Amino acid sequence: MRSKVIIASIITCMMWFPQSATAQTIEIREWLVPWSNSRPRDPFVDTSGRVWFVGQKEHYIGNLNPETGKFDRYDLDAGTGPHNLIIAEGDSGSVVWYAGNLKSHIGRLDPSTGIITKIMMPDSKAKDPHTLVFDSIGDIWFTVQGGNFIGKLTTGTGEVSLIAVPTKRARPYGIVINSYDEPWIAEFGSNKLIRINKNDFTLEEIELKNKESRPRRLQITSDDNVWYVDYALGLLGRYEPVQKKITEWKMPSGKKSKPYGMAVDKNDYLWIVETGVSPNRFIGFDTVSEKFSSATDIPSGAGTVRHMYYFEAAGEIWFGTDSNTIGRAKVH
Repeated sequence: MRSKVIIASIITCMMWFPQSATAQTIEIREWLVPWSNSRPRDPFVDTSGRVWFVGQKEHYIGNLNPETGKFDRYDLDAGTGPHNLIIAEGDSGSVVWYAGNLKSHIGRLDPSTGIITKIMMPDSKAKDPHTLVFDSIGDIWFTVQGGNFIGKLTTGTGEVSLIAVPTKRARPYGIVINSYDEPWIAEFGSNKLIRINKNDFTLEEIELKNKESRPRRLQITSDDNVWYVDYALGLLGRYEPVQKKITEWKMPSGKKSKPYGMAVDKNDYLWIVETGVSPNRFIGFDTVSEKFSSATDIPSGAGTVRHMYYFEAAGEIWFGTDSNTIGRAKVH
């Protein structure tokens, strides 16, 4: 099915920030998803350039060919509520792994056959696998928000191991992997970050400066510093693990900004979406000069951008919106 509407915009506002020497801009284009009100989200790009995403409200996995505007769809069981997906490349092509958020499983879709394999959570309390990420050997680490776990799925065997988070109602949310294969997690129900020791499955919780902080998404720059968005207080933060140092910056829209989706490009430039303003807008942050340097409105308004994927080969950031679009922000 082809998208009927394409929304395009090239907007860059530099009015309220001093530009750094390395300031970058983005060009945004959006494709309207043909299945209405499906909450398309959490895109991931395969090696052929297809953009895969989940339809959280309509329980499907979809993909977009950006060159033709054609969409394809693979239906999941009713009530699955897929929350996130990631793509592995195998001998027979792309394999899609997704979080069956409302059905207590992680699923594997082989697009070449349409066969879906479900790996159920081993503990009934781990009812809502949330966000997935690969480590360097292709195993999957993931968060379980309501169940209060961090998990690891060994993809070769299907074995799932769970680590309970000691803070009650911590709501482990965003997850990233550093260059040492250590998972880092944001506790959206508290003011803490988590660092996992991959060897002995122990965890360390790092408390942020403010009790009211609610970190939601994370990114890691090439120096292995951990960056987070504080959704509650409207802050961008950096944790330096070696120095055990926290530094925070107020987002341009302040506390109302509700920073959520976040990506880092090949130049260690951060891109953050302020979801508390309408339209949602991309904010650029230069991690060298430590300055915000651009603001770009999302043409559809977006509603909310929850998670983003940086496709390094093309210099593109992909995102889904509550306006029922899949969007691309091309970095210049």
